[in-house]
This record gives sequence, C-alpha cells and structure tokens, in this order.
Amino acid sequence: MATIDVNPGKPNQEVFAETVESLASADRNVIVVTSDSRGSGKLVKFGNQYPDQIVEVGIAEQNLVGVAAGLASAGKIVFAVSPACFLTARALEQIKNDVAYSDNPVKLVGISAGVSYGALGTTHHSLHDFAVLRAIHNMTIVAPADAYETEQAVRQSVQMNSPVYLRFGKKNMALLPNEINQNEFTIGKGRLIKAGQDVCLIATGETVQIAYEAAEKLEHDHGIRSNVISMHTIKPLDYSLLDELMKQGCPIITIEEHMIHGGLGEACASYLIQNGFHNKFKIIGICDEYTVTGSQSEIFTHYGISVSGITDLALKILIKS
Repeated sequence: MATIDVNPGKPNQEVFAETVESLASADRNVIVVTSDSRGSGKLVKFGNQYPDQIVEVGIAEQNLVGVAAGLASAGKIVFAVSPACFLTARALEQIKNDVAYSDNPVKLVGISAGVSYGALGTTHHSLHDFAVLRAIHNMTIVAPADAYETEQAVRQSVQMNSPVYLRFGKKNMALLPNEINQNEFTIGKGRLIKAGQDVCLIATGETVQIAYEAAEKLEHDHGIRSNVISMHTIKPLDYSLLDELMKQGCPIITIEEHMIHGGLGEACASYLIQNGFHNKFKIIGICDEYTVTGSQSEIFTHYGISVSGITDLALKILIKS
C-alpha cells in the first residue's frame, strides 16, 4: 500500500511560477500580466530576470484581461495572473468577450483559489469560479492537485491555441503517489491515483490529497478499497472515465474546494444521471451559506472536506447501499 510523500512540497502557485520562468527563458514570447500580484503569485524572481516579459497593470483586473487578450491576439503566449476571487468576478465580462468569445488563447491564472485566504473571509474566497466559467463556451478549466500536475498543466496549456483557466492554491502540497500504470497527466483526462472497487472518490485541486488520505484510512481501518480520481480538468470533463466508473457500479463521492452548486460535483452528477447511473452519489463542498471564518483547514473541517468527513460519509453510504 503506497503512502503519500511525507515531504510537504511547495504550493502549486509556486510551482507555476517556476515553470513559467523555465518557459520564458526559452521563449521571449512568454509574457506574464499581473494585477499587483507578482508577490502573491511568486513572480518577483520572474520580474527581476525577465523585466521585458512582465506587465503590471495594478489593481485593475478588467484591464488585466483586456491587455492579456490584446497580447495574445498579437501572437504572445500570455499568462494573466490574479487572485482567483477577483479575476473571475471583477473581470468576468472581459473573460467572456475579450478572451473566450474572441478566441484569444490567454492562460488565465487564478491564484490563492478556493478558501486559501482563510480568515480574510467571503470577499476573498473563490467558490464561484468553476460555476461561472463552466457556463462560458470555449473555456478549459484545470485545477491541478500537486507539483507534477501543476507543471504538466502549465506546459500543456501553452500548446493549446484556446483559452485556459488554471486554478492554484497557497498550501504546501505533497506529491501524490504514482501507483497506477499509465498514470500520466493530460488536460481533459482524469487521473487515477488509487484503484478500488467499493467506493469512488472523485476530487480536484488540493482536495485530491485529502481524498487519497481518506481512501488509505478506509482501507486500513475497514478493508474498504476506494478508487481515487484526480479530476483536474473540470471542463471538458472526462466523460469516458465517468463511463468506466458507471460500469463499476459503486457509490461515488465528489470532493471540491468550491460551492456545491455549479462545480465538479454537479458536472459529474449531470452526466452520470443523464446516462443511467443509479447508485449513491454525494457531493462534498462548501454549502450555500455565508462561509464560516477560519483558516483553510478549519473551513475544510467544518464542511466535511477532511479525512474524517469523507470516511464518515463513505461508511454511511456503504451501510445503506
């Protein structure tokens, strides 16, 4: 039984910054546009090394997206970096029209996503971004789980001639185990982290690590073997993988750092139910209420985005099945 790397690793947004530095060193067309966020985006080093490849627009997210769209239309490889809560709310019209509708291949980068800002509260949480961007045509949405997925997502995104939203958090992330053969990362294809047949845990972003730890506990304490899926791409969703999971017939639980409305869970449920899935299905996420105040881990615990929350729900479902 594999265990997760005990090394806490780096925040995904730091891995993002290092990957973009590598890309910029090889290609002067790589441009970063920020909205007073080079510090929080770990881009200070990038700015010092490549001063001609970074544009600072200040706290002006709509301008950020507009400038990024213009640069992309001129053939530049553009990363528009801003806190996810502001990028996908203040600049939503520009994302819809200047980027998606105009088909400019901007890489929109939402940093400090989900409830990463912790006690700063609801104004700084991005619990809506999956929902609003899923409703916009021509938008790929990716939330990597660890350093490996993050680097691969960034590198693969620059090969795509279409808009992409990359979502990163602030927490140090351990490297997920590579138990399964052919476990490579591909945008648009879910990644099987752990194989089982009793229950399926589908998670995205920083919640994948928690899902994996819950699966390990279920196996160790109760002999329950779980599928653990890193559904890093929210859109387009990996329907072929969902078809395979449907054939297995076991209960499914989705876990996300997002409102329970409009995110990973509802995307999976919509496809599964319309295609004949009849087993138990549950969504773990942030409830439709003013979010409780606390650190990211405290908020997670309150809403059941935790090892105990996932294991308790899995046991409850399996007892009733």
